Amino acid sequence: MSDANRPDDRTKTEQILDLLLDALLERQTARRRASEVARADTARPRAAPPPTTRPSASADTPSAPAVRPSAAASRRATPARERPAQKPAPDEVGWEPAAPVPGIGLHRIVWRLVAFVLAMALFINVPLTRHGVSLARLLPDSDALVIRDGLVLKGSGDEIYQLQDDKLRWISSMDAFDALRLTWDDVHVVDDDLLATFEQGEPIHVLVGCHDSPHIYLHEGPVKRWIKDIPTFEAQGYRWVDIHWIDCDALRAIPDGPPIPEDAGTPPQP
Repeated sequence: MSDANRPDDRTKTEQILDLLLDALLERQTARRRASEVARADTARPRAAPPPTTRPSASADTPSAPAVRPSAAASRRATPARERPAQKPAPDEVGWEPAAPVPGIGLHRIVWRLVAFVLAMALFINVPLTRHGVSLARLLPDSDALVIRDGLVLKGSGDEIYQLQDDKLRWISSMDAFDALRLTWDDVHVVDDDLLATFEQGEPIHVLVGCHDSPHIYLHEGPVKRWIKDIPTFEAQGYRWVDIHWIDCDALRAIPDGPPIPEDAGTPPQP
């Protein structure tokens, strides 16, 4: 029995796959033949086409595939880039210096700064008040005083004052100065005109005594005044905590003044 008459045992799916495989093989064979023909046409020199018009291809004649120019031919057809002209060096002919860079106007800045300084100097030193006082004298310096209670002032004389309640109170002795726990660094020497602007207050005296004597004195200026007894001490408003204790010899060296009260008699020595 021949193959044509043999019954086909393949399924329909297998038959379809076989047909597709045959079609792919035929197309691959046709592409291989077309590529061989194209390589052969590229290898042999092509003759110039005749001036006559080319007859149109018939439907039965297969059209030849278009031939692309090779990469080498395209590179040969591309014109070479021109190299940029090289600038001459400074020691060569044709060299020109570069254009100068614009400046920042330093001279203008300097002149403006000088003008500003001059304007500020005139503003500070020109009188601003009707009394002819300039701003430079109105501004406080490092030695300017802050007027406050407790400020210790001294004029051209020997007297030392303490400012209390806007009144100058004379510190009558060095014992009083020490009792106030003041030092010479606390003393500010000022003009007498400044002292004259304040009202005079009560002097600052100090109670003094020594541990070897029961007597208490009021050191008032250059003298000491004996306080007769405790009732007199308390009647004067004195306090025991305000007594400044010193050496007995130093206390005896202070001259005697009138006692408190003045009719108390001769004051005893410590």
